[in-house]
Amino acid sequence: MTISFDTLGYALRLEQGGFSPAHAKVQAEAARDFIMPELVTKSDLNTALELLTLRLTVRMGAFFFGTSVATIAAIAAIVKLFP
Repeated sequence: MTISFDTLGYALRLEQGGFSPAHAKVQAEAARDFIMPELVTKSDLNTALELLTLRLTVRMGAFFFGTSVATIAAIAAIVKLFP
């Protein structure tokens, strides 16, 4: 998901706060280029959570399936040892 960033509005706000126009422009461009790409959206978090939930479900299923197979094999071995 793309996040929009109003560099002009940001630069104008910096100018109103006392920055020179050149400094405000550089600050706005730096924020756009270096900070904005690193931000995470709610959509990104939801996607990551869904992926982690799926991975956990698969691992738990494999764990319980493996445990069930081992239990059945142990019972079969005990039954063969003690008829």
